[in-house]
Amino acid sequence: MNRYAAEFVGTFWLVLGGCGSAVLAAAFPELGIGLLGVSLAFGLTVLTMAFAIGHISGCHLNPAVSIGLWAGGRFPAKDLVPYIISQVLGGIAAGGVLYLIATGKAGFDVSAGFASNGYGEHSPGGYSLQSALITEVVMTAAFLIIILGATDKRAPAGFAPIAIGLALTLIHLISIPVTNTSVNPARSTGVAVFVGGWATAQLWLFWIAPIVGGIIGAVIYRVIGKSENA
Repeated sequence: MNRYAAEFVGTFWLVLGGCGSAVLAAAFPELGIGLLGVSLAFGLTVLTMAFAIGHISGCHLNPAVSIGLWAGGRFPAKDLVPYIISQVLGGIAAGGVLYLIATGKAGFDVSAGFASNGYGEHSPGGYSLQSALITEVVMTAAFLIIILGATDKRAPAGFAPIAIGLALTLIHLISIPVTNTSVNPARSTGVAVFVGGWATAQLWLFWIAPIVGGIIGAVIYRVIGKSENA
């Protein structure tokens, strides 16, 4: 149960920190942190929680990561469902806290996006469904390759959280204009349920694409990361 609680808390922090920076601070007049700041915020949530709970649950914080680690032979199938449930509940709890904070400002309109992921007219840059699909699959695949490589027993010990946090920052720098960056179904669900409408209608993509990408990344790493002595 400690591991599931840790995944709940970790995913809560990821959604509150990452999406909170986008909703509350990105466009703050004259002092907003912008896309660079939001990208860094997402990376920092993973980096800080990896040090805080990595030794408890592995700090997945993401159903696509849990499934990818399972596909990569690093995680038991029996723990997949409890981990995913904990992650999604943590994301929704964070979305709820962020909603309570954001609605305290006069004129706040949750339908404007609330850091939700989208494609077509709901993509920040107006990118198509095809572009969104490719982006989410490729970015999540790369994320899993980095996670599996950084946590490989042959990798330098103690540096995995830094590599993984910076990887998520880079992913956001690339893909925020396309989909607002998901690569994480729990992150997408955590805010989409409060927006409803178009956000929940498009949510399917931000479950399927990251999971497919996570499995692809795991398969790629199993090939390139295979020990020469195996």
